[in-house]
Amino acid sequence: MDDGQLGLALPWIGVGALITLRVAGAVADRHPRTTLPIAVGLLGVAALLPVYLRGTAGMIVSCGVIGAVSGVADAAVNAEGARYEAAGGAVLTLGHGAFSAVVVAGSLASAGLIATGADGPWPLAVVGGAVVLAGVVIGVLPTPAGRPPTTRPPEGRRRLNRTLLLLGGLGAVAYLVENAWQSWSAIHLHATLHASAAVAAAAPAVFAGCAAAGRFTSHVLQRRMGARRLFAAGAGLAAAGGALAAAAPGPALGFAGVAIAGAGTSACAPLLIAAAGRAVPDAIGAATSTVISLAYLGFVFGPALVGLVAGAATLRIALLATAVAAALLVPAGRVLPRERAAPQGPIS
Repeated sequence: MDDGQLGLALPWIGVGALITLRVAGAVADRHPRTTLPIAVGLLGVAALLPVYLRGTAGMIVSCGVIGAVSGVADAAVNAEGARYEAAGGAVLTLGHGAFSAVVVAGSLASAGLIATGADGPWPLAVVGGAVVLAGVVIGVLPTPAGRPPTTRPPEGRRRLNRTLLLLGGLGAVAYLVENAWQSWSAIHLHATLHASAAVAAAAPAVFAGCAAAGRFTSHVLQRRMGARRLFAAGAGLAAAGGALAAAAPGPALGFAGVAIAGAGTSACAPLLIAAAGRAVPDAIGAATSTVISLAYLGFVFGPALVGLVAGAATLRIALLATAVAAALLVPAGRVLPRERAAPQGPIS
């Protein structure tokens, strides 16, 4: 496949996820014990589709199916985490931190496999098998205590619809800022700040690594600061780091700003997803998947918006605009529903 054909196929991962996310949340409410392990297991099986479905059409189908199954898994795992949060725990920042860490580890592992000459189905088979095994382990683990029951009274969901829309809109802004730097930091370091291509290429890894560290740290800080103050602090840090990186005169300060922005944005999205679960404790899966679906729009279209603004003005101005967007999130922390007191016994 050439770049153009691959470019036609890859967006279908996001399309597939957007199609299933909202429905998957409702399914997770009805079947909270089985949705997650089945979705994870199917995701592992779907990893092999690109090996057997060849050509542009086959890759489009593969990406669409992978995206759809990943959307179900995403909704289910966030709903499960939100149930713990609704019971007074703090686990979503930890889970999202693990995701960011595996983005870095997976990229390095893929590069290592390619360097050794590994090709064909073997890398995908190894990864897919590990994911299937994870689904089996999740399925046989006992259901943890401390999770509130799930029911689905439609009246409650209608009353809180505006809250979910607001949380989803804030999530879209948070993801816009996050993916803008993930996608454009290397180009900014190279084209604007004149770092070498090899050095600038490290910027996304720096951002993702600091996001992972920030989420692991947030897991501890949330218990001390509370979700509202942690959200405001993270958004403020993201704004400061983004402004520093965008306005930096050279690569050193640019990298520093990218690192600060990564650490700052790290907690925003997980805290908003957890807030959705607290806002609608009787339909957590539907609530969290609604917020994730809206937030995902910012993740998908954020880099394109940066590109449009950069084309009309400059990349510095476009990235400064993302810093302004992060600053607007600071006072929004006050809309997060208050947390419950932690239950007796560990749940995280």
